[in-house]
Amino acid sequence: MTIKKPLIINQPEVGKLIRELRICTGLTQEQFAATLGVTYPTANRWENGHAKPSPMAMRQIELILQEMGEQGQKLLTKHLPD
Repeated sequence: MTIKKPLIINQPEVGKLIRELRICTGLTQEQFAATLGVTYPTANRWENGHAKPSPMAMRQIELILQEMGEQGQKLLTKHLPD
């Protein structure tokens, strides 16, 4: 899977994508936050639609989605605005 442009998803879709991604990877919010190098409250705010990930965090999320292959592509298709 190759994404040609930076991953840009509007709220509240980014929170939904992050929640589904985290659940698909079997991680708690704390584990997911640690994977991305952010704090638990930050990951929690993303999931609950109170904040959007930084561009650097979105690149890391994109890499996780790419590593998931078809399952990651399905998540992107579901949540991308196009």
